[in-house]
Amino acid sequence: MIDYTMRGLTADELSFKVNPMKAAPDTKFEIKPFFSRRIQTAKENPKINIVILECKIESKEEEPKPFNIIARLVGIFEVNNMNTAEDRRMFAINATETMFPYLRAAVTNLTSAALINPLTLPVVSGATLFPDDRAPEQYTLNFDPKTVN
Repeated sequence: MIDYTMRGLTADELSFKVNPMKAAPDTKFEIKPFFSRRIQTAKENPKINIVILECKIESKEEEPKPFNIIARLVGIFEVNNMNTAEDRRMFAINATETMFPYLRAAVTNLTSAALINPLTLPVVSGATLFPDDRAPEQYTLNFDPKTVN
């Protein structure tokens, strides 16, 4: 069974940029954050894993946004007993669940400091944020038709 401890957490990049655009006061924008994660093992110590968790909101021509945000956090974890692919998958999920509340807070604080309505990301499970972490049974609905009313 894997055992991990977060040894450090830092913000690698926090940026907010207003996009100049003309919009009616009642215009609604669909804000879809893009999340990414990279996990690397330190060369000098294989027990140390570096997790980079990022949230981006970027304006594109086909999907304009009133602002761009980049929030990238770096977590340092000491990990023991990570031997199998399933152990690595479970560590990725657990590290994401550990770091995601800090990422949410960073995005909220960034927008608040920019003097706009604070953007609060939804609370999500670390196992559902990235498709690679989702177990196949999360997409299967199994039920016995005899027991359904």
